[in-house]
Amino acid sequence: MTDIPANASCHCGAVKVEFLMIEGLAGMRRCDCSLCRRIKPAAVTGRVGELRIIAGEDQLKLYQFGTKTAKHWFCKICGTHTHHQRRSNPNEYGVNVGCLEGVDPRLAGRAEWVDGVHHPSDEL
Repeated sequence: MTDIPANASCHCGAVKVEFLMIEGLAGMRRCDCSLCRRIKPAAVTGRVGELRIIAGEDQLKLYQFGTKTAKHWFCKICGTHTHHQRRSNPNEYGVNVGCLEGVDPRLAGRAEWVDGVHHPSDEL
């Protein structure tokens, strides 16, 4: 599948990112870890080094927990979870499908569920 250029933004518009979706919407997935269960974002995949913050870098707040491998970014103004660096693959970002510009998440299809509760790095 060809990489697809995409833009995403938080609710208030202060944070804007651009990236290449690796698998398009077909690669959309949800995690059931303790944080994702609460914020419920379905995410599409982009590569670390290819996601670019084009506005609002100073408005992003980093949140980490547990092993502190995953890095979750939220807009400090509106609280929107825009993207995260994955624990399952630190070379990838997950970008919140609800933040994608021009995409109706109701029409995006089903997201695969991944097991974030029983992650191999937590069982060492």
